[in-house]
Amino acid sequence: MIAVVYSGSNHADWRLSDKGKTIASFKTNGINPYFNDEKHIVQLLNKNINLIHHAEEMKRIYFFGAGSSSKELQSIVCNAFATFFKFAKISVAHDIEGAAIACCRNTPGIIGICGSGSNAAWYDGRKVRPNNYGLGYILADEGSGNWLGRQLIKGFMNETLPENLRKKFAHKYEADRKTLLEKVYRQKQTALYLSSFSEFFIENNGDEYLKSVIKDGFNRLISTYLLPLHKQHPQAPLHFEGSVAFAFQDHLREATAEAGLEIAGIIKEPINNLLTYYSNKN
Repeated sequence: MIAVVYSGSNHADWRLSDKGKTIASFKTNGINPYFNDEKHIVQLLNKNINLIHHAEEMKRIYFFGAGSSSKELQSIVCNAFATFFKFAKISVAHDIEGAAIACCRNTPGIIGICGSGSNAAWYDGRKVRPNNYGLGYILADEGSGNWLGRQLIKGFMNETLPENLRKKFAHKYEADRKTLLEKVYRQKQTALYLSSFSEFFIENNGDEYLKSVIKDGFNRLISTYLLPLHKQHPQAPLHFEGSVAFAFQDHLREATAEAGLEIAGIIKEPINNLLTYYSNKN
């Protein structure tokens, strides 16, 4: 039996498979070694009945996750999984590796992630090549759910958000300045809180002001990450993965077209493509 896991900071998608047949499909809370230590991860695994039931049957686990960008961080996830899945061989890699495999399989391409966070990389058909991107929710994440949440909260508090949107925001979230500041600066996983506001953009997708914010975020993502990669690899197809890219794909396609780029494909969640890929290998 194998398990394939693709995790953002908000949630992790799981697929358990045996001899090409899907045994279980479910979500858990996200597993990010920047925020979660080994003890926390083991406790999370122990809360899921599917994992408890199949733990000793597991032979291979393929985990791709936000935050799993270095050997040190990967070892946090690997050690926690090894404690729980005692007979499994465990592979841990960064989420952009999983997105690259899901979008391109063994074909080179440029990969853009735009979900709770954002990132981009060149994939040579076997490995994602290192770059200076992926600086996280404080220094980067342009165009992502986290970035959109920041713009929305700032607009509400400094009163640059149009009045009709201010009223909707205040009603939906029962928001005030003091509460928002406390939640942003005092809770442990601020990125998750900020990215939750992408729902407001989805619910009001026709609003011109919010469309301009989304477009601005995508333009920043394109200029910061994608144009430099395209300059290095001008013939490479461009793929996107992530909930924000998928939800606002019309805006994303418009922004990339204006920058002279063409999107080969957009997928919301890579987990099913990853399952197919690794099922064929086992």
